[in-house]
Amino acid sequence: MRTSTTIEASGGDWREIVDYVTEAEKLGLDICWVAEAWGSEAPSPLGYLAAKTERMLLGSGIIQLGTRTAMAIARAAITLSQISEGRFLLGLGPSGPQVIEGLHGVPFSRPLSRMRETVDIVRQAATGEKVSYTGREFQLPLPGGEAKPMRLSMRAEYDIPVYLATLSPKMLHLTGEIADGWLGTSFVPEGAKEAYFDHLDQGLAAAGRKRADLDICQGAEVAFADDEDALRAMVAGRKKELAFSLGGMGSATTNFYNNAYSRQGWAEVAAEVRTRWQAGDRDGAAGLVTDEMVLATTLIGTEDMVRERLRVWRDAGVDTVRLYPAGETLDARLATLGRAIELVRDIEEEAAR
Repeated sequence: MRTSTTIEASGGDWREIVDYVTEAEKLGLDICWVAEAWGSEAPSPLGYLAAKTERMLLGSGIIQLGTRTAMAIARAAITLSQISEGRFLLGLGPSGPQVIEGLHGVPFSRPLSRMRETVDIVRQAATGEKVSYTGREFQLPLPGGEAKPMRLSMRAEYDIPVYLATLSPKMLHLTGEIADGWLGTSFVPEGAKEAYFDHLDQGLAAAGRKRADLDICQGAEVAFADDEDALRAMVAGRKKELAFSLGGMGSATTNFYNNAYSRQGWAEVAAEVRTRWQAGDRDGAAGLVTDEMVLATTLIGTEDMVRERLRVWRDAGVDTVRLYPAGETLDARLATLGRAIELVRDIEEEAAR
């Protein structure tokens, strides 16, 4: 497995974030993803990090579809690919109605067709040829006016792998059909076949592709506990975060994270957590989250537990693990990250024997 991490430029002191990324590269990290949620955007920090790093790949994790036209995304992707000398990965995701409609004032409707058409246009623009496209969401050039098909004044000099962050069955099918990689979340390897992989594989088969053609990139928090008491405290501290994903990451009727957990065996508890969270009972919602749910979806535990969990992830089909290292300070986070990278290396060497 390759190793990666995710940062958000609005998540703290920028100089410390840059130090984290450059030190992570020295530790041997393969990829740094830059997120955008409802704070900073991804392309600007990616351009800065391209100048501060030398080897690691840099990806948008993710650029939100509804916030830009398809051609604006294409221009950003080609620019970042050029200035990083081919180290850029384009991660795209639909986000959700709260962000897209609430923050940007753009309809969230038809994210499936918007995703397909955006990828089509990005790839067409990257060739340097004139772009002409007629779709449900985009028409280039806009009909009825004086415009003619145009080409960008640059073309992509390097391949731009496209990763899609998707959770719903139809979006997963599309990911298998058209993407180079899948940026997954809410991942429980024991339930991943029915929840995720069956849909990805159907999309792959529809395009005449195989699982090896798709980089499976999954993420989770990683934290090491010295003993059982420390582990219990860690797990208890994560329950409210998981309750937020199940109850607060979306509207009262649309929560892709909740749906994903429901498909992996926790439908009843996920529904009740959302009900309580939406009603304002945050503590009650967190109280419904079990220790099993936290441990199943994270890389938290003793070193032996984390090592074994990484083996389970690898055997389930994960190609790239996305690590969110715990720690109150920069040094602590880097120590956790370095320890996790070493464990990944160990199990990869173990598998190669």
